[in-house]
Amino acid sequence: MSFIAENWILILVAFVSGAMLVWPMVNKAAGGPAAVGTSEAVRLINREKGVLIDVGEPNEYAQGHAIGARSVPFGQLEGSKELPSNKALPVILMCPNGARSGRAAALLRKAGYEKAVSVSGGSAAWREAQLPMEKSAAG
Repeated sequence: MSFIAENWILILVAFVSGAMLVWPMVNKAAGGPAAVGTSEAVRLINREKGVLIDVGEPNEYAQGHAIGARSVPFGQLEGSKELPSNKALPVILMCPNGARSGRAAALLRKAGYEKAVSVSGGSAAWREAQLPMEKSAAG
């Protein structure tokens, strides 16, 4: 017992480092990350044929969206024809700040889209990363 009392900091460090090593495996087993950064989103689009969907409202989409993003407002997401028919493809969701797209990713994962993720920070983070954006007429 005196060993534990005298070396509690070392034991704590060992426990925390072990937990940090195990966490990626636990996260992957739970279905992977719910949100990704802009660089991972670009990788999913370019390497895994990911589909980029903007779940912002039409006026938000018109004010600026990532080039190539499909507009599917959050309220119209379920059953939308803009969603890929292949549910194994990555679906990358975006909104102005990332809040709605996080909920949309959870909704699509429940609907069977195993690789539905949200872009952390939304289109604001996309713009900050200097990734291509465009504006369009409100639909």
